Amino acid sequence: MQTHQYEALIVGGGVAGLMAALYASRGAKTAVISKLYPSRSHTGAAQGGIGAALGNLEEDRPEWHAFDTVKGGDYLSDQNAALVLAEEAIDAVIELEHLGLPFDRTEDGRISQRRFGGHTSGFGGQPVRRACHAADRTGHMILQTLYQQCIKNEVKFFDEFHVIDMIRNGDTVVGVIAVNIDSGELHVFHSKAVLFATGGWGRVWEITSNAHALTGDGNAITYRRGVPMQDMEFFQFHPTGIYKMGILITEGVRGEGGVLLNDRGERFMERYAPSIKDLASRDVVSRAIYLEMKGKRGIKGQRYVHLDITPETVNRYLAEAGDDRRITREYVESKLPDILDFCRTYLGVDPVKEPMPVQPTAHYGMGGIPTDLDGRAVIDAQGTPLPGLYAAGECACVSVHGANRLGTNSLTDLIVFGRRSGKHMAEFCQGAEFTPLPDNPTGEIEAELERLRQANGSRKPYELRNEMQQVMMEDVGVFRTAEGMQQAVDTMRKLKEEYQTNLSIDDRGQRFNSDLYEAWELGCLLDIAEVTAVSALARKESRGAHSREDFPKRNDETWMVHTLAYQTEDGSVALNHEKPVDMSLAEKDEKFVPKERVY
Repeated sequence: MQTHQYEALIVGGGVAGLMAALYASRGAKTAVISKLYPSRSHTGAAQGGIGAALGNLEEDRPEWHAFDTVKGGDYLSDQNAALVLAEEAIDAVIELEHLGLPFDRTEDGRISQRRFGGHTSGFGGQPVRRACHAADRTGHMILQTLYQQCIKNEVKFFDEFHVIDMIRNGDTVVGVIAVNIDSGELHVFHSKAVLFATGGWGRVWEITSNAHALTGDGNAITYRRGVPMQDMEFFQFHPTGIYKMGILITEGVRGEGGVLLNDRGERFMERYAPSIKDLASRDVVSRAIYLEMKGKRGIKGQRYVHLDITPETVNRYLAEAGDDRRITREYVESKLPDILDFCRTYLGVDPVKEPMPVQPTAHYGMGGIPTDLDGRAVIDAQGTPLPGLYAAGECACVSVHGANRLGTNSLTDLIVFGRRSGKHMAEFCQGAEFTPLPDNPTGEIEAELERLRQANGSRKPYELRNEMQQVMMEDVGVFRTAEGMQQAVDTMRKLKEEYQTNLSIDDRGQRFNSDLYEAWELGCLLDIAEVTAVSALARKESRGAHSREDFPKRNDETWMVHTLAYQTEDGSVALNHEKPVDMSLAEKDEKFVPKERVY
């Protein structure tokens, strides 16, 4: 076992982690620990754009962006966080440009912007061009830019080190434990501050846009160490995943004029969102697609609809709307090169000639480790920080996204709150001393890894994982009922019991034992799945991505609160609904007062 000491530790090498590392490294000795190479982090899959009210192509304002974020979040967004996101996005995007990010350009050389779902001008008026983009590889470009800057700033990287536990000494977080995937050796990382930026947990569901590595590690680790999970019932299904595969088709396709069509060739979003149509928020569009399929209007009666970006179709709808824009094959090729490549490679479909088959895919968690505006993890409804612990990105919940995230706001969240977290970490480290490590910090996790390595039951990890994913997809998906969610809760508890008593893996070695680490990740997924299902069952209303057929209306009187889920001593889930939603903007401007969402 080796021990390392750094003032600031960042767990996760995506954009949130790299932005935090860049800023933390300006005032503290900083290291990034990642089970992947940072350039392979899942932020690289973010396609269509990053939201900022630059106003480069038409008038835009941060307060309009904040309003869209609050409305899109179905009024569960903390409004102070929404305002910070919108106001600081402008400077953060310009900073990325100065760091070398190659954004697409307007003819006069400014950052180009496109439309995206739920983003409007004039407090809910017409769609606005707010998404800054680098073709359809925006996340990839941000990731590469920040990685280069971190290297320049001498941030230390521990690549292919899998963090598997967090070390607490009383009420202070003092480091993490990671396993070197190459050797199988455990490494203790001693620190003054730790930031988790480990991404999402979409692998809980069967059809997902998430990579295999997104197993909720950071969330499960902190949850097991006494940190609550906030608003885990809200998991977004992106409306346009490739049929059966879940690979994402960016919202930028619809931002460039693409339309959703059912088996009758109808542009069905005109019924569900007559004003903004295909650019309604993601929860609205996903439910619309499910309702079309339920009504036997899926393509050829199957569980998918068409997304059409062919110039012939798009230009016809633009003309009918009185819009003088027109697109060409060359325009689509230049704006959406990766999307065209995905469809041609995986489907044998050429999107400039024929429509793409799409279905909703599990995409993004609005909940996570609760934090304040500076990224400090908080442990109760009163916002009490846990000294030394930070979180940013999808694994965190500053609650800027509320019950439903708008497209482009994920990348904005990463750079705005990653930057704020890194700044605060540097300040914290400059004023703090190293708290001693507890005795035998690796004892518990060593025993757990050895249990998994020697397990000789009758069930393989993939069998439990498949059952979990199928049940969660069916019962805790786009539409939910009490009966289905209770079945999911019962199933997760049964699977957790089998995980403890009847598991078996084949590889009992040390080096590159992916069998062992996937088994450990399954434990994380089962914990997160149970928290999600229990939290969803308790919330007796429909709001944002949480849509209940037995409680179809939003209930602001009872449920304008956040959910905090704690792990009890016996491993079950205890809920707290005492944390209020921040309504600071509504107190000053009635436009932010909760009302029915209409698009």
